[in-house]
Amino acid sequence: MKEIFSENGQGIIYMWSIPVHTVVILGEMLYSHFNKEKLYETRDVLSNIYLAILNYGLDLLMKGVSMAVMFFFYHHRIFTWEFNIWYFVAVFILQDFVYYVLHYVDHHSRAFWAVHITHHSSDHFNITTGFRSPVLQPLYRYLYFSPLAFLGFNPWHIMVAYSVLQVYGTWVHTQTVKSMGFLEWFMVTPSHHRVHHACNIRYLDRNMGMALIIWDRIFGTFEKEVPDVPIKYGIYPKMEDKGPVNLVFYEWKKIAKDLRQPGLSIRDRIMYLFYAPGWRHDGSGKTVKDYQKEELQRRLNKQNK
Repeated sequence: MKEIFSENGQGIIYMWSIPVHTVVILGEMLYSHFNKEKLYETRDVLSNIYLAILNYGLDLLMKGVSMAVMFFFYHHRIFTWEFNIWYFVAVFILQDFVYYVLHYVDHHSRAFWAVHITHHSSDHFNITTGFRSPVLQPLYRYLYFSPLAFLGFNPWHIMVAYSVLQVYGTWVHTQTVKSMGFLEWFMVTPSHHRVHHACNIRYLDRNMGMALIIWDRIFGTFEKEVPDVPIKYGIYPKMEDKGPVNLVFYEWKKIAKDLRQPGLSIRDRIMYLFYAPGWRHDGSGKTVKDYQKEELQRRLNKQNK
């Protein structure tokens, strides 16, 4: 147990998870094959592996910087905790909340969405989709974790908690588990995460949690999977070019095009970078909230007829 909560803890967790992931993925592939559900597609799986390798490589390169920043905050911590069971429970719960905040920002600020969109760009949804990583996220992810270090939680323990939650978060990328019963009330389940990966207007920007769905219920981002709204996976409009470069820089290219528009003020340029995806300086754009208001009004009108 001490080894897991050490500087080698992340590596140990990932090594232990490899055979489990392998068995689960092969099991889902067999399920898909014999039930003719076509959950897997070769090029898509290779893209998932490619993005995971890029993300992991950058994560290794940023390791020294990210840990140095977190240990800086830990050195100046405002609390000192005893390493008991409640300390570790708190680490996991707070880490999950911090991930919710990170994930929320990734969906609501365009520059961060440009990083995160790679995770949503697949038209398929299976366990390997969980490895379709936002490649550039290691450049800033540790900034969200640093407040936990400032509160007195050891950075190695923070990263172990993140790794464990990440392993669980990979497993909920599946269509083979329909419901998890009472766990649906407080855990992120495959049903919840299918909603998160949908491009249906009703489902956009919903269910941001990694392991606990309670944050979504508290902050109003929860949406239940409903039978009369079949899920469509991926992004809209669809990414036509799924080459290795475009997979990473798809949204960045669109941002660059918007920033090249003539006559933009400095404020407009900043808004194009950090405001919600869909915003346009001339008022012609629509954000997810705009689309969802329209869709809700259509549903209400339909009910009233």
